[in-house]
Amino acid sequence: MLIDTHAHLDSTDYDPDRAEVIARATAAGVTGIISIGTRIDTSTRAVELAENFPNIWATVGIHPCEAEALLVPEDAVERLRALAQSSRVVAVGEIGLDYLCLPENPAEAEVTRQRQADFFRPQLELTAELGLNAVIHQRDSWDDTLKILSEFTGRVRGVFHCFGGTIEQAREVIARGHLVSFTGIVTFKNARQVQSTAQDVAFDKFMVETDCPYLAPVPDRGKRCEPAHTRRVAEQIAQLRGVSLEKVAARTTETARKFFNFTR
Repeated sequence: MLIDTHAHLDSTDYDPDRAEVIARATAAGVTGIISIGTRIDTSTRAVELAENFPNIWATVGIHPCEAEALLVPEDAVERLRALAQSSRVVAVGEIGLDYLCLPENPAEAEVTRQRQADFFRPQLELTAELGLNAVIHQRDSWDDTLKILSEFTGRVRGVFHCFGGTIEQAREVIARGHLVSFTGIVTFKNARQVQSTAQDVAFDKFMVETDCPYLAPVPDRGKRCEPAHTRRVAEQIAQLRGVSLEKVAARTTETARKFFNFTR
């Protein structure tokens, strides 16, 4: 019925009850979950989960904030390539740029931006090499993210996950061949912009996700989020658009199945 296209199932938040969390998702009609990699270790765990649960798939990638750490191995891309040989890997991600917490010193900030770009481009090259799509993380880095992605036009498509931009921004990335995805933020009372975007974006150009364990939808805002909450995201979008939950579920699931390479 629904696919949670972005979940961090490897999180230690789920160590006490991960199997139960997955079972609750199924009971809520979330029949597919994509577990997202952010480092080598989390990508490895995502693949392990996907290989042990038939309704879970994985992505592998280095998150831009993780790219700032000196602990990222020199052979990171090669290790991601090896992990991606699993048939359960359906995309590269999450990858991108994040300028929210740049150092105050201008020179240090530029070093951070460059380091993130130096991880972003090789992972996009890997995405193209593998014939997959990318899960894009973009925060306070709109112009630079689009600039780098434009270098891969015709070779890589991406989904801008946890999309919070305007309808004009959504249309811009869609015109470039990409998609957007919405989280539980659409249920927040102060999230007028993302609600407006979710209401108006083309029906076959968006997906739904939780980004769990973060961003639990209302009324559980501030608590641990689970893949089962994908249903609430879809319900809110259905309400905003004046259509049935079943229509949102069917269309977003169809979009997800076309975007992610489930049958590698």
